[in-house]
Amino acid sequence: MLLTEPIRTLPSLLLPLTGVLFLGGFSSGSFGWAAFGLVGSVLYAVVRWATFTYQVIGDRLELTRALIGRSVRTIPLERIRGVDVSSPPLHRLLGLAVLRIDTGAGGSKQEGELDGVTLVEAERLKAALLWHARARAARRAGARGAVAAHGDGPPGAAVTVPAGPLPGSPEPAGPSPGTAVPPVRHRTGEALPERVLFVVPRRWLAYGPLSGSYLLTPFAFVAGAAGLAFQWGSELRIDGRIVVGAGEWLWGHPLLLGGALVVLVLAMPVLGAAMYAVFNWDFTLRARDGYLVAERGLLTRRSVSLERRRVRGFELVEGLAERWAGVARAWAIVTGLGDSGTRGQLLSVIPRRAALDVVREAVGPILTGLRPHPPVARRRRLFRAVFPWLVTAACAAVAARSWPPLWWAVAAALVLAVLGVPLGLDRYRSLGHTHEGGRLSVRSGSLRRSQVVIEERAVVGWTLRQTWFQRRAGVLTVVAGVGAGSGGYAAIDVGEAQGVAFAAEVTPAWLAPFIEDAPPS
Repeated sequence: MLLTEPIRTLPSLLLPLTGVLFLGGFSSGSFGWAAFGLVGSVLYAVVRWATFTYQVIGDRLELTRALIGRSVRTIPLERIRGVDVSSPPLHRLLGLAVLRIDTGAGGSKQEGELDGVTLVEAERLKAALLWHARARAARRAGARGAVAAHGDGPPGAAVTVPAGPLPGSPEPAGPSPGTAVPPVRHRTGEALPERVLFVVPRRWLAYGPLSGSYLLTPFAFVAGAAGLAFQWGSELRIDGRIVVGAGEWLWGHPLLLGGALVVLVLAMPVLGAAMYAVFNWDFTLRARDGYLVAERGLLTRRSVSLERRRVRGFELVEGLAERWAGVARAWAIVTGLGDSGTRGQLLSVIPRRAALDVVREAVGPILTGLRPHPPVARRRRLFRAVFPWLVTAACAAVAARSWPPLWWAVAAALVLAVLGVPLGLDRYRSLGHTHEGGRLSVRSGSLRRSQVVIEERAVVGWTLRQTWFQRRAGVLTVVAGVGAGSGGYAAIDVGEAQGVAFAAEVTPAWLAPFIEDAPPS
């Protein structure tokens, strides 16, 4: 930690230290102050390491820091929803790891963090904390069941937890008739046998750039370099006008500018695949002791644990290019999970058929036979995809009378309006919803098509929303409120009667007081 902590803080110190050297004219005094800053960062790391302790006491984990004042953070073990283990490059070189504890308190930041424990200690702590969390949750569930069955017992009465698998774990195969089954006991923190659900083959990493964001990697590098030039220009005595002048010179040489753009475009799939591989190398999904464990990463190896009994469904996402290639991504919908957009990922970009097989085994099958939405929804999708570009073309045509180069903008807007027709039709074909076997599903989107499958018990409320234009068209949007994932999933532009019937089908008792069986005579 005395090495990793100063190196981690070095980027934030680099700019002020460089400024000290330049302001001091690289004199011996400026170097002395810079050295003092580096020594200070090391001393700060020493103090942080020496004043931090952690321990498991009974039913809680305590993280204590006594720098100037004493700070004790207490995390009840039964509130632990997941434990993540990650190893940045320097940590991996030194055999260390960062253990983060998620308690479902909300937000993207985990509630507890142990930075700098050994890999062995991180895995031991992870197994112990998750074991304690599941054991205590099981005892509480057993106690509630015993109270419900027998009523309130006398004070101090013992509660027996029924034998069998803990909630959320797969049902084991039953023994043969007449076979005695010995009790199975595990020590605290002992990991139960795990099962590998899927390992993404490395050749499938080539699908990564199809997700879209990774394709912009070359342009992100260029934008980052330009930003650094402007930010550090004064410290490095580089006048910002030089950078602007270089850009103007390149703009004045269209052949060079075009060649640079061609190089960036050709580099998009290569650099995109490389960056995708760095983040998703050896993506592995395991079932371990009632948890789904996803591991990935080349430079920084990360392991995320999702408690299976809190999984309420999944989301299957397909971009336009991904649908063309027949690949998809999957996320778990988990209650009480912070940063679900990152931590809830079940699968990286893999063939859709393989994704459905893995999700079926880990969470449940996808629902097919989605109910179509009324034709007026198609007209609304077409209007939204075409009309804005027609308005843009009209405004650009008016402005082009004063400045002729804007006629290119008119042509571009008209092309986009024409392309909006197939886009709107595809958006309509993607709409759908259904309810079957205790689960419901909604789907929408074209450039990013998302189908969500959630359990009926996950629904905590409904929102039936109508804009003024939807009221004129006779459609509405039905949002199923879910205490997991993004918090709500919408069936867009369903018919008024169709939307109410969908909500009433899933939770009939909730909507019964608000639905008329027949119009008044």
